[in-house]
Amino acid sequence: ELRKDTNDLVVRVFDPTNQGDQPRGKQVLEPKGIWYTPVTGIWRTVWLEPVPQDGIKGLRITPDVDAGRVDLVVRVPSVLLAKSELDVVASAGGKTVARLTRDISKVTSAESLHGVRVELAIPQPRLWSPEAPFLYDLKVTLKRDGKVVDSVDSYFGMRKIELGKGPDGKTRMLLNGKAVFQVGPLDQGWWPDGLYTAATDEALKYDVEITRRLGFNMARKHVKVEPERWYYWCDKLGLLVWQDMPNGNNKSPEGQKQFGAELHAMIEAYRNHPSIIMWVVFNEGWGQHDAERYCELVKGWDPSRLVSNASGWTDKNCGDILDVHSYPKPKGAAPEPARAAVQGEFGGLGLPVPGHMWKEQHWGYRGMADAEELTCGYEELMQTIWKMKDDPGLSGAIYTQTTDVEIECNGLLTYDRAVIKPDLDRVAAATRGDFSKMPPPPIVTSVVPTSEASPQTWRYTTEKPAADWAKPGFDDSGWKEGPGGFGTESTPGAVVGTPWKTADIWLRREVALPGGPWSRLHLRIHHDEDAQVFVNGVKAADLKGYKGEYVNVKLDPKAAEGLKGGAKVVIAVHCRQTKGGQFIDAGLVDVVPQAKK
Repeated sequence: ELRKDTNDLVVRVFDPTNQGDQPRGKQVLEPKGIWYTPVTGIWRTVWLEPVPQDGIKGLRITPDVDAGRVDLVVRVPSVLLAKSELDVVASAGGKTVARLTRDISKVTSAESLHGVRVELAIPQPRLWSPEAPFLYDLKVTLKRDGKVVDSVDSYFGMRKIELGKGPDGKTRMLLNGKAVFQVGPLDQGWWPDGLYTAATDEALKYDVEITRRLGFNMARKHVKVEPERWYYWCDKLGLLVWQDMPNGNNKSPEGQKQFGAELHAMIEAYRNHPSIIMWVVFNEGWGQHDAERYCELVKGWDPSRLVSNASGWTDKNCGDILDVHSYPKPKGAAPEPARAAVQGEFGGLGLPVPGHMWKEQHWGYRGMADAEELTCGYEELMQTIWKMKDDPGLSGAIYTQTTDVEIECNGLLTYDRAVIKPDLDRVAAATRGDFSKMPPPPIVTSVVPTSEASPQTWRYTTEKPAADWAKPGFDDSGWKEGPGGFGTESTPGAVVGTPWKTADIWLRREVALPGGPWSRLHLRIHHDEDAQVFVNGVKAADLKGYKGEYVNVKLDPKAAEGLKGGAKVVIAVHCRQTKGGQFIDAGLVDVVPQAKK
């Protein structure tokens, strides 16, 4: 009971983070890679307001576009049923567009407990969409004996999400009866100054605004729920939302029970937001269990939205969505008769920006040299995505990601939101499927071939060599000789000529360069993981992480000096492997930019 003078509020919480079985998203006690600093304290908005003891207890809003109405469920205390009524008003621009007063004096106690149903017809409804995010104002008033007991204000959007056949006959996600291709970022909602908590409402609004400015019409809120204000701005500014359930370990019966309870609570808490069109139960295989049962439960709790059983990896052939992940290039999936297909994650092009990093350590799924390379890489990926819209028939795609997060530098923005890394206009155009701003691809000519098309012979060793191993005069006659590339067959994108399974490998290759001149020599390389490359003993590139495919990387200018036709060149490579796949192959290419016509 509150007193008129000072009151003390004590909140006691025990949080074992990833050592417990409760849903916790990406929080871990030892942050690294894609796992982040744990959050302490109350991270959501907290407020205190007086409300009538016998006032309205809850309000559920569901638009019914086909019927031209909005369906309400209003929870009221049964003690008020005698001589009580509900007055419901929908308005637009301050003008009443629909009104209904319902006598609830004869409503049963059961209906009072679960909610009094009200169907409010909306004449000539204006539909909500990303292009036109029109919202109606809503006021619900509870009266007894003609006197106002309580009233609540809200809003709603008239929109419908469903599966159906597109113009091409393929199963699609339909928004308001039309196949709308949904493209959005993986949005993790982390902040360097507050982790789970944005500093201000303006900060939440900016994240939605910049997402729209980048050309996206959707965002996948990744294994986190946000304060109501983020969803409000999505409703207001027109951003579709795929809402993930935050993951947990879910190893114990108690943990699985808690997961189900919190999944239900999340849906009930956020179901009034028209921007949310899909519930995603699991991300990949994180804590996945009973996916089929959860899909049925979610459909029962909220039949007005789509449900995805799992985004990536471990599809259980249930729900409305078939979702695949692939980095950096998308691989797509064909829709099924009863399920639409989406590319749930792809991209991850990494560009660290000094002065705007969590720490010096950083990584990306594929490193970019500068803003121009990032912009071009994004445009190329989006070209592939828009082709996959038609074949095999994607309904949506998620690019990783909106912003950097801690040591991840995969964002289109820096972690502090201070820098938009790529060219904004070109990215926005590519996101929307407009590639008119995209420069023509460069002309790439092989100078020293890789083993992509045919095996190239290298000297190699898995024993650490002498310090001068990369220099031209080094005697490598005691090394083994074999065809490239080097690695394991299971590594994505690998063309293996010689198996390599140790932690380290050192390669040397001496060739005579063909006649030039060359415009811009680049290293062509596929590495998994860290690779150092030397040209005539000069470090040409120091590459971290892995690529998953062959890419062209600018040579250090010092390493490119003196490289002319007929000259002999020694290419030396050291690659280090720690986990997962492993592969190394390299060569030289000439990259000539083309002028835009």
